[in-house]
Amino acid sequence: MGEPQRTVERVECPGVADQCPSAEETDLLQRWNALATGFRELTDELLAEAQREVGLPSSSLEVLCFLVASPDRAAPMRLLSQTLGFSTAGTTGVVDRLADAGLVERRPSSSDRRVTYAVLTPLGRETATTAARVFADAVRRRVVEPLGEEGFASFAHAFATLGIADEPCPGAVESG
Repeated sequence: MGEPQRTVERVECPGVADQCPSAEETDLLQRWNALATGFRELTDELLAEAQREVGLPSSSLEVLCFLVASPDRAAPMRLLSQTLGFSTAGTTGVVDRLADAGLVERRPSSSDRRVTYAVLTPLGRETATTAARVFADAVRRRVVEPLGEEGFASFAHAFATLGIADEPCPGAVESG
């Protein structure tokens, strides 16, 4: 996951001390940056492992893993963008490629013509299940084992407490 973040000496701001962060604020920001960087790097490594085994780009794996864990194996395109942090155009591009590969189809909402769902096809379910198992195994080895089940549950609860993680499977598809 890279080198640990080093503590940097607080830089003095001659003549503008009130515009510089305090030593406590600098330390807090350094720890936050280390956490954010570590989380991004770990996520990238987990996705790279799944990518090597499944042979799809990480963005496609993220969509497939999200959909396979969603109710009815489907989600509104807007929810994919929001949850995965993709732009609208980026989400459209990934879903286009997955649709071209026969893994996903688009389904319009029966109640709101502005909403389109990305839905796994049977081949998509099979591929997504494989990807999810590979990714889950990597999470188990790289995160759950070092932290322990209780530590991992505590970590997940902390994110939920902060409002970062919502319900486990948002975005159920409409039936009928």
